[in-house]
Amino acid sequence: MNAASFASVFSNMAAALSGRCGFFVEKKKRFCKMTVALGKVFCGEHANMEEGSSRRIPCPLDPKHTVSEDKLDKHLKKCNSREKAKPVYYVENINSGSTDGETLQQVSLSERSRAELQALLDKLKSAVTGLQCDVEDSVLSHPVLQEELDNPKNGDSAHKHLKQQSSLLGHLEALGLLGRGRCFVEFGAGRGKLSHWIHEALKTRDQLQACDDLQLLLVERSSTRFKVDGKHQDTGVQFERLQVDIQHLDLSKVQLLGQKRLPLVGVGKHLCGAATDLALRCLLETPRGRGEAEPPRKRLKTSEPDPADAAPPESGPGPDPGLAPVLGLAVALCCHHRCEWRHYVGQQFFLQRGLGAAEFSAFCRMSSWATCGLGAANQGRAPQGGGPDRDEEEEEHAPAEEADGVGGFLSAGERERVGRLCKRLIDGGRLHFLQTRGFHGKLARYVNSQVTLENVVLTAVPSAPS
Repeated sequence: MNAASFASVFSNMAAALSGRCGFFVEKKKRFCKMTVALGKVFCGEHANMEEGSSRRIPCPLDPKHTVSEDKLDKHLKKCNSREKAKPVYYVENINSGSTDGETLQQVSLSERSRAELQALLDKLKSAVTGLQCDVEDSVLSHPVLQEELDNPKNGDSAHKHLKQQSSLLGHLEALGLLGRGRCFVEFGAGRGKLSHWIHEALKTRDQLQACDDLQLLLVERSSTRFKVDGKHQDTGVQFERLQVDIQHLDLSKVQLLGQKRLPLVGVGKHLCGAATDLALRCLLETPRGRGEAEPPRKRLKTSEPDPADAAPPESGPGPDPGLAPVLGLAVALCCHHRCEWRHYVGQQFFLQRGLGAAEFSAFCRMSSWATCGLGAANQGRAPQGGGPDRDEEEEEHAPAEEADGVGGFLSAGERERVGRLCKRLIDGGRLHFLQTRGFHGKLARYVNSQVTLENVVLTAVPSAPS
C-alpha cells in the first residue's frame, strides 16, 4: 500500500463525515455513509448502537432489513415485503404441469458409482439415436441496434447483450413475427430491454407516432430496478408489466389482452431452466377447467347437437378461445440444469423412450458439463465465472458445477459433448410438445459461443396445414 492509499484509509478511520453515520463498517474499513437525523449520531440502520435506543431486529418478512423492536407491529402493516392482494390473473400453479409424477430424492452425480454413471451414459446414447433435433448456425442481426453496437461507450458486457438482442430481433423478422398488429409477451423480462428494442424496431421502420395496434406485455416475478419500459409510457404504445411468477399467470385473465385481442408472440432472452417450460404452458395450454367451475349449460331443444358440447381440440395455436391465436415464439434457452420434472413439458417424450423422472434429473445435472468451464475444452471462450466483466445476469445463470465420479474415464471434451447431448434431449421434449400443440419448432445457435455459451434459441410458428 502506497502512502496516498494509507492516508486515505487512515482518514476514513479517523472520523465520520459531517452529517453521516458514526458506525464504522469493519468489512469496508470506513464509516457508514448514510445520513443521520438532526442531533443523531447513527443512521436508522445502526440506530441500535445509540445508548437508550430501542433494539433493532431483523424484519420477520424480509431479514435483509431491520426494524425497531418497539415499532414492529406498525412496520409490518406497511413493509414492502408484506403479502399483497393477488391480482385477478394470479391462479396458483396454473402452469405447473402435472403434480402426479414421481417424487424423487435428488441424487448428486458425486454420489453415484461409476457403474451407475455408465448406465446413464448408455441410456443417453440410446435416447438421442435418431433424434431429429439438429441445431443449425443462424447468427442474425437487426439494423435498429447497429448504432448501439458501434457505440464505443458500450463496454464488453453491454455489447454482448446487444448482440443477443439484435439476433433475436433478426429471428423474429425472419419468421415474419416482427410487425404491428400483435401483442408481444416477454417472459422473464427483467429490465425489459428486449421489448424496448422490439418497439424501437417497429417505430423506426414505420415512423410510428401513435401505435394503437401494438402491445407489449412484460412478465417478471422480481421487483426490477432501472426498468426501461417506463420510458415508453408517452409514446402511444401499450406497455404493461406484470410482477408475477409465470407459474401462476393465467393469460386469459389479463385485461390488456382482452381489449383488442391482438395475436400473441412469445419472446424471452435466457428463460432460466423450468421458466421455459412454464412459459410454453402459459402461452399454449388451455387454462379452462383449472379456475372456478362454471355451471353446466342447458341443452338446446333441437335435433342438432350443441356446438358448445363438442370436445375441444387437443392442440391448436391459441391458448384459450377468449384469447387471440399465438403467431409464434422465439425464446433463448438457458440453464437446463435448473429444469424440474414436474414442470417439464416433454414428460411424454421421455416416457416414450423408456426414461422417467430419475433419468431426467440426472441428465439435467449432466447438462451443466456443456457450459461449466472444463479447462482446455473452453479455452478462448467468454468467461462464465468471475472477472470484472461478469454481470448480475451471468451470476444468476451460472452453471452448477459439482464434483463427480466421471473424471477418471471421461475427458473434458467428452464431458462437454455429453452435456450438449443432455441439453438437446431436453430440448427435444420441448419440440415434441410444440408439435402436439400444432407448431413447428426449431433450434438454432443465434450467437457464437464467444458471446455466450448459452447460445441456442427455440423458435416456433404454427405448422402448415397438411
